[in-house]
Amino acid sequence: MAAGPPGNGIWWRRSYAGTATRSWRCLPGEPPNDWWENTGFGHKDISDPIALFLHDVPRELAEEAAGRGRAHVGRSLREPWPLEAWPDVPTRFLLCRDDRFFTPEFMRGVVRDRLGITPDEIDGGHAPMLARPKELADYLIGKS
Repeated sequence: MAAGPPGNGIWWRRSYAGTATRSWRCLPGEPPNDWWENTGFGHKDISDPIALFLHDVPRELAEEAAGRGRAHVGRSLREPWPLEAWPDVPTRFLLCRDDRFFTPEFMRGVVRDRLGITPDEIDGGHAPMLARPKELADYLIGKS
């Protein structure tokens, strides 16, 4: 989740933005670990994280970013999303068309089903903040 200027509502960019597992992807009361099965995500081979998550990031930066990865904390994956409902504020979701992990086809359906909206889309993979920071910033500023 990203905080925009005051009063702009909630902005989501893929799944793990902001608070990692406690994000838009969990329905109120849903434990984050249940999301994978509940949405039909399936299984992905993550043996090459650079090819999967950072394929459009400059190689040196991708290697540094991959070396800084952290495991998710077990408790955060088990505890249900604490809110009873989403806040009554405007909500947007930014989908990255070249994401190899959360594919656009899959995410369009999840965003529609879980948030009830059509996502905004930009070019780029799983980490646009590293691969396309200017384009991401221009998009966010233009939507605020």
